[in-house]
Amino acid sequence: MDSVVGEPSAHRTQYLHYLDNLRVAMILLVVIHHAAQAYGPADWWYFNSGQHVPVMATLSAVGGAFRMSLLFFVAAFLVPRAVDHKGSWVFMLGRFKRLGIPFLVGSATIIPVLMYVYYREYRGYPPISFPRYYLDVFLGFGPQPAEWTGPVWPDLQFGHLWFIQTLLVFCALYLLFHWLGERLRGLRQNPRPSRPARLTWLTDNRSLAICTLTLAAVVFLIRIWYPLDQWVPLFGFIQAEPARLAQYAAFFAAGVRAYRCDWHSRLPRRTGYTWLAIGVALTVVLFWTGTDTRFFAPGGASWASACWTLTETFLCVGLSIGLVTLFRDLFTGHNRVTRAMAASSYTIYLIHLPIVVALQFAFARAGLPTMATFVAVTTLGIVISVAAAVTVRRLPGLRTIL
Repeated sequence: MDSVVGEPSAHRTQYLHYLDNLRVAMILLVVIHHAAQAYGPADWWYFNSGQHVPVMATLSAVGGAFRMSLLFFVAAFLVPRAVDHKGSWVFMLGRFKRLGIPFLVGSATIIPVLMYVYYREYRGYPPISFPRYYLDVFLGFGPQPAEWTGPVWPDLQFGHLWFIQTLLVFCALYLLFHWLGERLRGLRQNPRPSRPARLTWLTDNRSLAICTLTLAAVVFLIRIWYPLDQWVPLFGFIQAEPARLAQYAAFFAAGVRAYRCDWHSRLPRRTGYTWLAIGVALTVVLFWTGTDTRFFAPGGASWASACWTLTETFLCVGLSIGLVTLFRDLFTGHNRVTRAMAASSYTIYLIHLPIVVALQFAFARAGLPTMATFVAVTTLGIVISVAAAVTVRRLPGLRTIL
């Protein structure tokens, strides 16, 4: 008997508006995260406020634990459907147009300007013109200045555009494995029938817990050599954070399988809210304890690293599954505002960073308390980014790319 998995369900063929709403929420969390970077964690950032509030560091750690993984999951859910409808080559050409062009343009314009401002404000070297900085320091054609403080040499980096680059690589890998799968199925004399057991793919707590523990073990092993916030160039060009790369890859693969197995509609509400409770409980604990404790470490072969990796992975899976369930149940509608934000969400992600950094510089001498400054930067950053994104997409020729 044929399995119904082979037949597209109504949930798979209709447009899932709640995924749009979830993606918008995660991208707004990215804006909030970047607004908090100047006032909480000790990480490198484009603006140095000199003000650090522990709760902001916890906010960044919690958001970093799940936000981008969930974005990869949502993005991956839409990939198989697009490939099935358009074909592999048309799909990949579209990805190069929609992901590759903005990535290249943004890497050549937005990021160098931000890095140039940082060079002039914080490096302590004699001022130089932007063209000279671009060639000598950003691209590295000049000699490395004495007592260079990094974080890398040359200053060439992709900033927040790493997500777009990684997503493009994941899409290409999906096409590769999709092609190999078709070839292997074509070589089989007697293809295996679909098994109804796959209908329950990862919809029970036991399976989800096993997968979460397995992912945590893999991430822990990677972090022995590559702790959090250590970025490396893969193949000399792809900038990646190995400490989280396995998590991102796992969530992208899960998003693909979720579409193929209709996981979104088959996930029981009770299971989803159980994992939401796990994620929320861990979040509360982190805000209570803070992240600057002896129980947490960014990497290394230590119990502290194992504790943080396990906590972060369960928080990530818990909030991700829980938010998918919550949005599926409660945030399924669309109106004029949500449609505009959903259509512009990608553009918001592309352009928000210079807006947020400019606001951080603008409020530097306002004399406001740190939390008030953060709220002001966050609020204005979201409003301006959304308004600018909607406006930019109305320009001729940009709607198909952005």
